[in-house]
Amino acid sequence: MANPSGVILDIAKFAKVAHANGVPLIIDNTFPTPVLCRPFEFGCDIVTHATTKYMDGHSTQVGGVVVDSGNFDWTKHADKFPGLVEPDPSYHGLSYTKAFGKQAFIVKATAHLMRDYGSIPSPFNAFLVNIGLESLHVRIRRHAESALKIAKWLKTQKKVAWVNFAGLPDSPYHKLLKKQFHGNSPCGVMTFGIKGGRKASIKFMDSLKLIGIVTHVADAWSCVLHPASHTHRQLSDAQLKAAGIPPDLIRLSVGLEDPEDLIADIEQALKKV
Repeated sequence: MANPSGVILDIAKFAKVAHANGVPLIIDNTFPTPVLCRPFEFGCDIVTHATTKYMDGHSTQVGGVVVDSGNFDWTKHADKFPGLVEPDPSYHGLSYTKAFGKQAFIVKATAHLMRDYGSIPSPFNAFLVNIGLESLHVRIRRHAESALKIAKWLKTQKKVAWVNFAGLPDSPYHKLLKKQFHGNSPCGVMTFGIKGGRKASIKFMDSLKLIGIVTHVADAWSCVLHPASHTHRQLSDAQLKAAGIPPDLIRLSVGLEDPEDLIADIEQALKKV
């Protein structure tokens, strides 16, 4: 799922195009997590996750993971991937594909790239992620269910210009949700717009009391981001639209609070717009 637009990719379609051109398909599955979406089942080759989000669940550490399916044939397209197929002079002339077969990519990532770039979590960070993973299957479903309830409520509000959430039946991505996801909701993150544009969205955001204004996302507590006045504030309205980010776009990450409390907070903020 694209961030912050909420677009869902047709994984099988992209996998077909990628493989026809001799390259692997890499999917960032941070928002759905493996609980709600399993890209390997649709032809994806490598999956990445930002562990700082749902996997951790409480933003206690910064990290990421790479998961290799082992299904991509690197030797078939050896000219594109000499670092995996040809002898590695920094590792005693080792050819990863010859020595490790389907595990070539992940072995190189851990034995070579991790060695050179130091991209490895500290033991304590790994401990924190593991604690979060123990409850992921319970938390992510609560996030998703609450988000669907709030998205349906937002659709009924006169001051809300639009709602983008694949869990809604009228979403252009609803069919892909049904095809690729386990459940009726993609995750706890959605986007919507406030009538009145940039200024109205800022006023709405500043009027929230329970939901925090935070750049982070996919956390245990609910937070909003208005890219036009925060992460993308240097861009004009025309540039924002060209980037696929409407000036009125609000990204809402639904946490583990009672959805009725969150709706009440959004409602009182809308009244001030």
